[in-house]
Amino acid sequence: MNKTILVTGGALRIGSEIVTSFAKMGWDIILHYRNSSEEAKKIKKNLEGLYETEIFLVQGDLNVDEDVQNLINIVNKNYKNLDALVNNASSFYNTEIGNLTNANWDDLVGNNLKAPLFLINGLKDILMSASGSVINITDVNIDMGSPNYSIYTAAKGGLAAITKSLAKELAPNITVNAVAPGAILEPPGVTWDDDKIKEVIKNIPLNRMGNEKDIANAVRFLVCAKYITGQTIRVDGGKSLQ
Repeated sequence: MNKTILVTGGALRIGSEIVTSFAKMGWDIILHYRNSSEEAKKIKKNLEGLYETEIFLVQGDLNVDEDVQNLINIVNKNYKNLDALVNNASSFYNTEIGNLTNANWDDLVGNNLKAPLFLINGLKDILMSASGSVINITDVNIDMGSPNYSIYTAAKGGLAAITKSLAKELAPNITVNAVAPGAILEPPGVTWDDDKIKEVIKNIPLNRMGNEKDIANAVRFLVCAKYITGQTIRVDGGKSLQ
């Protein structure tokens, strides 16, 4: 029987690369998405045609408690074991002090912190049955500070904190780790010109932007590394060394 992984936000960008990576390994995949129905269906069709994988699509808004619980119920009903959970889905945009709103808080904290925590809470038993792994996608900027992104970094900082707490609480049956991307992709809906890219990479020792495969490789490593827990791998080309 194939191993099974749940990837939230699995239809686009980094999420789709993580899905592709595990499909190549012959894992079955629960692909969660919010609005990207066509992209999710295309990924399912393409990957099932290429690899020994089954992809189960689940739509839901992780800011809606009922949708989070529905995702939990679907997974628990259809799977006895869950080998890995990747909390990848995220909201990201600036929130300058002086212009903060409760809606900003609910959205950014909901997607980046609350939903991941409650997914772990609701899927703990089937993760434990498989001696599974949880991988949280955080952000290198939570350690360095990121002006104008106070709510986002607070939420990702909270996700990093619960990674350590839950690593202790869920040991020895479940490993809990994080991957912190650096300069990987432009923000959604933004295209950087050559000058902007040069500006971004000038402080990166490896002298290049990262890509989705860099993150997927780190996730795959941590899922397979059963003697690592409570750790964060910074995938940033060495920028955090500056």
